[in-house]
Amino acid sequence: MPVEFLGIAATGDGSETTARTTASFDRDYTLRLARAHEDHGWDRVLFAYGAGSPEPAAAAAFLAARLDRLQILLAHRPNVSYPTFAAKTFATLDRISDGRLTVHFITGGNDHEQQREGDFLTKDQRYARTREYIGIVKKAWTSEQPFDHEGTHYRFHDFVSDVFPVQRPRPGVSFGGSSDAAYAAGGAEADIYCLWGEPLARTAEQIAKVKAAARAAGRTDTPRIQVAFRPIIAATEELAWEKAHRTVAAIRDRRGADGPAGRRGTDRPENTGSRRLIEIAEAGERYDRALWTPTAAATGGAGNSNALVGTPETVAAALLDYYDLGVEIISARGYDHIDDAIDFGRHVIPLVRAEVARRDAATAAAREADRHRLIAARA
Repeated sequence: MPVEFLGIAATGDGSETTARTTASFDRDYTLRLARAHEDHGWDRVLFAYGAGSPEPAAAAAFLAARLDRLQILLAHRPNVSYPTFAAKTFATLDRISDGRLTVHFITGGNDHEQQREGDFLTKDQRYARTREYIGIVKKAWTSEQPFDHEGTHYRFHDFVSDVFPVQRPRPGVSFGGSSDAAYAAGGAEADIYCLWGEPLARTAEQIAKVKAAARAAGRTDTPRIQVAFRPIIAATEELAWEKAHRTVAAIRDRRGADGPAGRRGTDRPENTGSRRLIEIAEAGERYDRALWTPTAAATGGAGNSNALVGTPETVAAALLDYYDLGVEIISARGYDHIDDAIDFGRHVIPLVRAEVARRDAATAAAREADRHRLIAARA
């Protein structure tokens, strides 16, 4: 089973630990960071979405026109544009990138953040809208005949697009969340289902729920699973843990200074995923081989925030534990975007890929041996 690595396409150099020194969209920094990923073994990068942040589709188009291999995961909130318009935007970006686009649809787990851009629906209403939205986008990507739509949230007549994606039948759809409503929506619609890094046992439980939701939706396949972490690596275990504690101290300092983690509306998480992270952190700091929760606790469970701490060998082994659960895509980002992307790409990704290749080769050899035994038995 192949394994892929997803990094971050930050458009400025700020993070939970350091104040930004660039513009919010800095062309040179965006390109430098993307090249650091492309040159060090990463498969794709995420253009995230936030109210007031640089528009991610435009930033992704800038990058796609300058790099030839790196794939793009574009985050999109359904409340910010009509689905027919969004479908054309995505198809155009898939053309610009020559078929390197996947779209990550965000329902929105925080009322305050959603209301910043005029979205006053309830959480359940948002999930229903997202499912309707994704269905329209998929049809617009694939239908060469005009079609009508009469739904709860959208209504239009006689639409047909004149721009279609390079990828046929369509680009991939990514989705995430840890609530029952999220499992139902993503299980029905997603090609990739995204989870935040949790202990192995809890991750296995979530994967089972995603698969059950896909079956309940009548699917014969299941979404590929992606899990996200904040790796903190160093040459020795001692140095890695020293770095981890410095990182948490810096996050707390930034939060105290009203940095990104301290903005109004993020102190009391509403979404299930963030509440899960806080619950896990309250129950303990260390889990399994290398999972460490104080980074999540320090941000109030904000987004991808649980760390994997240790040497490259320790972190690679921890990632392989998740691979054994069926995780095919590893999302990882550090706190110094460029340096951490390079270090992870140099020291962790090759270890994981080599072990996956070894296992795949062993599996293929075992299957071939079984085939020969079966032939011999029939002779």
